[in-house]
Amino acid sequence: MIFETENLTKIYRTEVVETTAVDEINFSLSPGQFVSVMGPSGCGKSTLLHILGLIDSPSGGRFRFMGEEVAGYPESKRAKIRKAHIGFVFQSFNLIDELTVYENVELPLIYGGVAAHERKTRVEAVLEKMDIVHRRGHFPAQLSGGQQQRVAVARAIVNRPNVILADEPTGNLDSEHGDEVMKMLLKLNEEGTTILMVTHSATNAAFSGRIVSLLDGKIVSDKSAGR
Repeated sequence: MIFETENLTKIYRTEVVETTAVDEINFSLSPGQFVSVMGPSGCGKSTLLHILGLIDSPSGGRFRFMGEEVAGYPESKRAKIRKAHIGFVFQSFNLIDELTVYENVELPLIYGGVAAHERKTRVEAVLEKMDIVHRRGHFPAQLSGGQQQRVAVARAIVNRPNVILADEPTGNLDSEHGDEVMKMLLKLNEEGTTILMVTHSATNAAFSGRIVSLLDGKIVSDKSAGR
């Protein structure tokens, strides 16, 4: 399993209020799956994604990542696992404006200490795969929204992660470019990439093989998407 949780809980507390964002969730994700997490705003889906992506830590319950119990890990240990095993695709692209397409995609490999020759080979291959090699010297501001998200996906997969976590990946795109991105994610999944996606869109969720619905921090349904 990539992810396994048991009674996973996340509680936010202030002096006057206590909010349960994730409420005793039991969830697993197997290698090769494409799973969508759906639900209304405030249902806990982004919080769950942040915990599974080791950006945040749970308040309670158990959480195993690739068989390793990680629920109590400090940020330093979570960061090492993120860097080595998880690729992120965000709604806002999160590209660095001052870097070219090539440099944005290369960045995770630099952080990972990959040698220059290997970096060049991997970056060129993934730009070709995403059909943006002709934009390698452009800056993000010179690209369309759809092209920017292609760069973001290229950056997410260049390190060959065990799983991609996508948070509303078409949220800033029109329907045409959004459909292109979803077809690209589907193709990656068909080639073996494991994907967990948070989305409001039933149309986007239909690209996945399984849909998990959340409400008030709880899983209310978990079913095949019928793809």
